Amino acid sequence: MNLSFHNPLFFIPLVSGLIFISTGFVMLKFPPKKINGLYGYRTSSSMKNQERWDFSQKLASIEMIKLGAVLTLTSVIGLIFKTDDKIGMLLGLALMMLIVVFLIIRVENAIKKKFTKHK
Repeated sequence: MNLSFHNPLFFIPLVSGLIFISTGFVMLKFPPKKINGLYGYRTSSSMKNQERWDFSQKLASIEMIKLGAVLTLTSVIGLIFKTDDKIGMLLGLALMMLIVVFLIIRVENAIKKKFTKHK
């Protein structure tokens, strides 16, 4: 096993995962109180009313921490497998984008489930 700390497949998931975790903790500790266009989890469904906003901010911050930890752990792949720098960068960015998409899907599904009109 040839450990390589210079592999983008190691650095991209590690750094972006740590950023997700940090951002999640900041949002959990200091959630945006009112609906705004600058800070927080902002989608059309989360910004429909204050109740949805409050729910989505807490859930998104918790999910960011969880998914950031998963992303950080996947950086081990970059230590184990040596890839070409371009391939490593593409795979690292793909992992990061996959986590972002997964975050949005999980939060949006939870919003839909909690705020259905057929209650």
